[in-house]
Amino acid sequence: MKAVLMAGGSGSRLYPITHAVNKHLLPIYNKPMIYYSLSIPMLAGIREILVISDDESLKAYRKLLSDGSQWGMRIEYAAQNEPRGIAQGLLIAEEFLDGDSVCLVLGDNVLFGHDLSAHLKHAREIVESDGGAVVFGYYVNDPERYGVVEFDDAGKPVRIIEKPKTPPSNYAVIGVYFYDADAVNIAKQIKPSWRNELEITDVNNEYMARKKLNVIKLGRGFAWLDTGTYDSLLEAGMFVKTVEDRMGLMISAPEEIAYREGFITYQEFQNLVDGMKDTKYKRYMRNVK
Repeated sequence: MKAVLMAGGSGSRLYPITHAVNKHLLPIYNKPMIYYSLSIPMLAGIREILVISDDESLKAYRKLLSDGSQWGMRIEYAAQNEPRGIAQGLLIAEEFLDGDSVCLVLGDNVLFGHDLSAHLKHAREIVESDGGAVVFGYYVNDPERYGVVEFDDAGKPVRIIEKPKTPPSNYAVIGVYFYDADAVNIAKQIKPSWRNELEITDVNNEYMARKKLNVIKLGRGFAWLDTGTYDSLLEAGMFVKTVEDRMGLMISAPEEIAYREGFITYQEFQNLVDGMKDTKYKRYMRNVK
C-alpha cells in the first residue's frame, strides 16, 4: 500500500495568514501541520507517499520533507494547481500508485488516540486482504459540516451524505481513507459535483453500493481536530501542548515514528537528532530510547 497526502487548497478561512503560506505549513504548537497528517500513513506502516499541492507550495514541501530517505521513506510530489476535488488526487496519483492500494489523507487532519497505529494497520489489513475500502466515523456535535454516515437499524452503513441539512447520524467521515486498487477507476467514472469538483463522498458511496465499504467508529479515546479557522487552529495547538506536557510524549514527530516503526535504525535516528537545532524538540528526541 502507498499513501497520497492532499496538501493543497487556499486556506481562505485563515486569511491573511495563508496569503503567502500554504495552510498545511502553519504551526500546530511545535510542528508544521503537515507532520500530523504525514504521521497517519507512517503509523500504518506505509513508507511510500505522494504529496499533492500547488506548484508554489511544493517548493516548500520539498525543502521541509525532502525525498523522505532521512526517515527511511520515499516521498514524491505532484501538482494540483486548481481545486478539482479530493478524488482528483487519485487520478493525479495513478502513475505513482501503479495499481497498488492507497491510503488517502487530507493534510489538515490531526488525529490522536490510544492504539491509533493498531487501528490504522487494521484498516490497511482489511483492504489488502479483502479489498474494498475503509473509512473512519467520528462522533461530532455539528455533523451538518461534514460527510455523514447513515446507518440502518442493524447498525450497518448504507449511505454517506455530504453536509446534510438533516444529518442521519452524528458520525462524520474523517479525512483518512483506505482504498483498494479500484479507487482510481472509480474516481475516473464519477462526475463533477455542482462545485465542479470530484467528490470523495461519491467514491465512498460507490464502494458502499458494491457492499465493500467498512466504517470503523472511533470511540471516546480519540481526538480528531479541525484546523480550518483561527480558533480551531489555536485550540489544536493548545491540545497538542497540553497532551505533550502532561504525558511527556510527543505527538506526530516523524523522526520518532520512523524509528519506532522500524523504517530507520537507532543509529540513523541518532544521526537525525544530532543534526537538529538545539530546541525543546531536539532535547525530547535525545531521550527517546
